[in-house]
Amino acid sequence: MPATELRVTEAGTMGGKLLLVPCAPDGPTYAHVQDWVGAQPKGLRCKDISATVLVKGIKQWAAYQTTIGAKPVRTVFKIT
Repeated sequence: MPATELRVTEAGTMGGKLLLVPCAPDGPTYAHVQDWVGAQPKGLRCKDISATVLVKGIKQWAAYQTTIGAKPVRTVFKIT
């Protein structure tokens, strides 16, 4: 299933989950989200956090978190 990368901002919590709101034009589209995961550098760990977040206005999403230095970086994909 195609996956489009989204830029999001945090908007608090809802039901114990982090609420993310898309905030910019859509990013690149991948044939499958695993194409993005496989392209990440070998030393970078990608943790699937899809169950701990909600994305406003998106019915199906996948969310990953990586740590660069001491800062966590979240990457969200809209699944179409």
